[in-house]
Amino acid sequence: MVLNKRLRSMRKPLVRKSLADGFARALLSFSALALPLLILSSGPALAKSTDETTDCAVLAENGPKKHALSLIGTPSYPKNFKHFKYVNASAPKGGRVRLGARGSYDTLNLFTGKGDSAVGLGLLYDSLMDQSLDEPSTSYCLLCEWVSYPKDYSSVTFKLRKEAKWHDGKPVTVDDVIFSFETFTKHNPSWKFYYKNVTSAKKTGPLQVTFTFSVKGNRELPQIMGDLTIMPKHYWTDTDAHYVPRDPSKSTLIPPLGSGPYKIDKMKRGASMTYKRVKDYWARDLPISMGRYNFDKISYTYYRDDTVSLEAFKGGQLDYRQETSSKNWATAYRFPAFKKALVKKQLITLKTAEPMQAFVLNTRRSKFKDPRVRQAFSLAFNFEWTNKNLFYGQYKRVSSYFENTELAAQELPTGKELAILTKIKDLVPPEVFTKTYKLPINQTSRDFRKHMRKAAKLLKEAGWKIKNGVRHFEKTGEPLTVEFLLVQPSFERVIMPYINNLKKIGIRATIRNVDSSQYVRRTRKFDFDIVIGSFRQSRSPGNEQRNNWGSAACDKEGSRNIIGIKDKGVDHLIDQIIFAKSRPDLVAAAKALDRVLLWNHYVVPQWYAPAERIAYWDKFGQPKTLPTQNIGFLATWWIDKDKAQKLAKAGG
Repeated sequence: MVLNKRLRSMRKPLVRKSLADGFARALLSFSALALPLLILSSGPALAKSTDETTDCAVLAENGPKKHALSLIGTPSYPKNFKHFKYVNASAPKGGRVRLGARGSYDTLNLFTGKGDSAVGLGLLYDSLMDQSLDEPSTSYCLLCEWVSYPKDYSSVTFKLRKEAKWHDGKPVTVDDVIFSFETFTKHNPSWKFYYKNVTSAKKTGPLQVTFTFSVKGNRELPQIMGDLTIMPKHYWTDTDAHYVPRDPSKSTLIPPLGSGPYKIDKMKRGASMTYKRVKDYWARDLPISMGRYNFDKISYTYYRDDTVSLEAFKGGQLDYRQETSSKNWATAYRFPAFKKALVKKQLITLKTAEPMQAFVLNTRRSKFKDPRVRQAFSLAFNFEWTNKNLFYGQYKRVSSYFENTELAAQELPTGKELAILTKIKDLVPPEVFTKTYKLPINQTSRDFRKHMRKAAKLLKEAGWKIKNGVRHFEKTGEPLTVEFLLVQPSFERVIMPYINNLKKIGIRATIRNVDSSQYVRRTRKFDFDIVIGSFRQSRSPGNEQRNNWGSAACDKEGSRNIIGIKDKGVDHLIDQIIFAKSRPDLVAAAKALDRVLLWNHYVVPQWYAPAERIAYWDKFGQPKTLPTQNIGFLATWWIDKDKAQKLAKAGG
């Protein structure tokens, strides 16, 4: 029961983070958290873009032309590399893979933040650059032939490949790039903030486009622009089959035009979606594409309940499953096909940062304003009991916003980190200088009773007194009641014991299960008390931190700041990360931010699985060397004909 690491079936930033264990749909968006990483800043207003060709002297200042960018170090693969080491370059093409998804969908338009988009749409499109699956924070040129930027990071220039084509055969142009930038920022508020530091997008040559930034020294901005997904201008500015002008601001269920390795084959609104491989895909022979995208068809069937999806897998209606329930992993794979070795289970360990998965307390609500109240909620959660009795001991406690990285705050701050924190001493909790943050550990029932007593004391100190067994705020008489907002009933088994613990200290809690569309609306509008959130980090954090915790994002509907943080100290630390001049500076700033977020007790940290759990019918081939940053199933696996024939003969 953990939020699983994302499958790279779609490209960033259209990659959808999937939630686990039945409280959101697999391989799909998590309401407000499914938004792309956003940039929120106090920079100048977004300037108008232009397609006018400008003096190419600007390119002379842009530095060397690069085939790849990395925020960590030097990219592993040279300019003339043949293929990624985590693929089988001669993998056979063909076959169909059937996958499950949860919930439903009502739009195929990725421009707008409205509606619930279909899973897999990222397969239709290419971005300027594509991220490596075995290198953190590293991207290689895809639509672009090269990328360059000046030493002060004040702009970035891309030269498009002349062979890049849309599925209708028309070339991908600079006009498409500028149109995509303009349209995303115009029709989707989240994208507007994501690219807020981009002041202009100009054509600087027949195949060259330059983005100019409002700030200097932001090392991440060039790579962020490389993540821009490109949409066809000629398609979206034309009319449909009924001569009605297409509108990028509205939802649509008409299959759109793309340039990527797949296109839509057939669909049933809200129930299923099938993509087929583009056999003449323009990038099929590029080193970045060799051995990838091997399935001829990728089909998704939607299920409202994960239990039904699991039964469909066991019955042979689905081929592959990423198991996110510890209970299922321990008990559900005892069916005949598994006993006959027709179905396999596999654990895959990735070298990635673990997300801060947590019960998110909405600090916009007055009852959560006091950090002592928030700490009490944390003390009342018994992870050790939950892990032993509900999760079969499969999880570890997450204790950092940068878990499993060098960015996690460990001992007391020293050196650069201490210097950073000292400058904002009056804006951060005093404990950051005197105590190492540690979550309560309940090795015995005595330990838990001690933590519950401390929780009750904190609530009393915060002005919440017991009256008829329920906490009431002394000044207003308001009872301390909370609602857990869920999208799937199966997570109730985790929350009910927690609710019982809260009841013992005078807090009354209830559960509200809603459908996916209502869940999306409520989380985007921050209309909840407590939800389950997952904040994924990279090993090179940057501009996205503003959208996660920045004050400017707090009141922006649909932002990732679902906690509701408005804190000058946090804002200062975010800027220290974004404008870090070196890796040591970045590490120090990230540790400081981690420490301050933890000591503010914004969330009740949950858990993570040390390895990814996957199950599949034994008809697939997989590379000998697996990627370190992602499972890479859709991108690198293939149908093994011999295994598939053997499986068919066995009745699988």
